[in-house]
Amino acid sequence: MTSVKFGIIGAGVLAPLHAKAIASNPQAELVAISDINQQKADILAEEFGVTKTFTDYQEMLQEQIDVVCICVPSGMHAKFALTCAAMGKHILCEKPLDIKFEQMDQMIHACNDANVKLGTVFQRRTLPHFIAARYAKEHGQLGNMMMIHAYLKYFRDDDYYASAGWRGKWELDGGGALMNQGVHGVDLLQWIGGEIESVFAYNDTLVRQNIEVEDTAVAVVKFKNGGFGTIQGATSVFPEQQTSIEVNGDKGTVKVSDTTVDIWEFMNTNEPIEKPQLPEDDHDGHSIIVGDMIEAILENREPMISGIEARKSVEIILAIYESARSGREVVLSEFHPFKT
Repeated sequence: MTSVKFGIIGAGVLAPLHAKAIASNPQAELVAISDINQQKADILAEEFGVTKTFTDYQEMLQEQIDVVCICVPSGMHAKFALTCAAMGKHILCEKPLDIKFEQMDQMIHACNDANVKLGTVFQRRTLPHFIAARYAKEHGQLGNMMMIHAYLKYFRDDDYYASAGWRGKWELDGGGALMNQGVHGVDLLQWIGGEIESVFAYNDTLVRQNIEVEDTAVAVVKFKNGGFGTIQGATSVFPEQQTSIEVNGDKGTVKVSDTTVDIWEFMNTNEPIEKPQLPEDDHDGHSIIVGDMIEAILENREPMISGIEARKSVEIILAIYESARSGREVVLSEFHPFKT
C-alpha cells in the first residue's frame, strides 16, 4: 500500500477539517467525496483538488478507497458505517459515534466481523495540556482524586439551529448541549477521570423555543475509584466559554481549558511538576487522528479512539438523559452494557 486512499461522506461543516487533515499527510490521498447535494460536494472537491464526486455514497464506495470519513448528522452514522464495513472499508467517524446504543453496537460488531478499523474523532485528546492533566492524575501526582468537573458552556443562537433541519431534533441530533457540543468534554471527563459508576442529572430546554433537545444540563457523577464529579453543559450561556476540565486531588489541582492552563498546583513543592506547554497555533487534532488512523491500518492495531472507546461518552450522556427523565440515579453497568 503506497498511500492510504480516503473518501468523505457528507460535505458539510466538518468535512473540510477531514479534507485538510488528509491533504496534509503524505501517506494519504483524498480520492472522492459524496453528498446528496452535488454542489456542496463539488465545492469541497474543487478546494482540495478531488476529481470524483458522487450524490450516491454507495457508488463512491465502488472506488478504490481504503478509509471512509463519515461526516453526516449524528443519528445517521450507523447507517453509513454498516454499509462501509460490509464493503471492506475502514471508517473514521465524527463524534459522537452514534446516538443510540443499538446503532453503536451494530457499528462495532460490523467492523469487527469485517476486520476493518473503526476510529472516532475526539480531537481535544490530542492537546498537550489535556494529555498532561491525564498523566498527572494517572501517575498519582494529584494524590487521591476527590473530584473532577467538566465545564461545557457554549452559546448557540436560533440561527444556528435553523441552519440545518436536523439540528436540535432528537431523531438525528440525539440530544443538544451534551450530545452535540458537550460530548467532547464528557469524553475528556471519563478519559482523564476514569470509569464512571453512576449519574444523577437534570436537563431541560430553558432558553431556545424552537428545539426539541436540551440547551441546559447538570449532572453529578460517581467514579468507580471513589471520586465524585460534575458536568455542566449548555448551549444557552453567553458569552460562550472554553471547554474546561478541573481535577481536584488531596495533593494538587489542575484545571485545563481549550487554550489555557488555569490551575497547575501541587502540594509537593520539592519536586515541581512542570506546567504543560500549550498547543502551537498550527496544532491540528484532525491531522493527528488521521495520521493515527493510517498507522493503525498499516500496523494492524486499534485506532487511537476506537469504537468501544467512543461509545463510553455516549453511554454517559444517554444515562444522564435517562436520569433526568426518570428522576433517579442511573448505574451505568446496569443501564446498557456492551455485549461482545
